[in-house]
Amino acid sequence: MPPVVPPFLIGLIAAPLAKRFLKPLMRGVVKTSVGLALEVKKATHEAGENIHDLAAEVAAEMVAAQMATGDVEARSGDGQQAAESETPKGEKDEAAARAEGEARAPKIRATAGAGKAR
Repeated sequence: MPPVVPPFLIGLIAAPLAKRFLKPLMRGVVKTSVGLALEVKKATHEAGENIHDLAAEVAAEMVAAQMATGDVEARSGDGQQAAESETPKGEKDEAAARAEGEARAPKIRATAGAGKAR
């Protein structure tokens, strides 16, 4: 029968050895994971910027296309419609009321979490 070594003696010997070898290993694992997380964060930020740039380009193209087809009326610098200056007084009141009503209408925005149940 082999001699029985109490488990606490194995722990007394193994603990300093484990500390000596596992500490650098764990330090490397943590350092690598933090570096990886920073790279992922940087990549997602760049992707978000690219999406915003693309959305701005598409919006500009759509506005240009609408203006080319005449769907969008030209606006003066103060935000009022430039076409109003050429209309008679009665039509100006209607156009102003219509513009005021449109300005007060709530705008519905689509959200990323719409329709999700919690």
